[in-house]
Amino acid sequence: QVQLAESGGGLVQAGGSLRLSCAASGRTLSSYTVGWFRQTPGKEREFVARIGWNGVYTRYTDSVKGRFTISRDNAKNTVYLQMNSLKPEDTAVYYCAADQTPGRLTESESEYELWGQGTQVTVST
Repeated sequence: QVQLAESGGGLVQAGGSLRLSCAASGRTLSSYTVGWFRQTPGKEREFVARIGWNGVYTRYTDSVKGRFTISRDNAKNTVYLQMNSLKPEDTAVYYCAADQTPGRLTESESEYELWGQGTQVTVST
C-alpha cells in the first residue's frame, strides 16, 4: 500500500514562494496520477493541480494558473507543487492524493483513493 506524506508548508509573506513535496512510501507512485487539493476551515476541499503518470499531462485550477507548477520525479517517488506569487487567499491545508486507476486523468476528489495528512500553508499580508 502506498502512503503519502506532504512537506514544505509554512508561513510566507504575500508575493513569496513555497515548494510542497509529496513523498510516497511503500510502493512506487510512478504509474499514478497525483493531484494537489486544498481546504480552508468551513469550506470544501478544492482541486488545485494534477499531473499524469509521465509528467506530461498537467492541469490547474484557474486561480493558480501562471503561479503554481506541479511536477514529479518518479525516480524519487515524489511530486512537487511550486507555488510562486503567493496570495493570502492561497492560505489553506494542502493535500496530495493519488489516483490508482491506470491512465485516468481527473480533477475529481472522489476519484483519488490515497491521501496524505496535509500541510499548512499560511500567506500573510
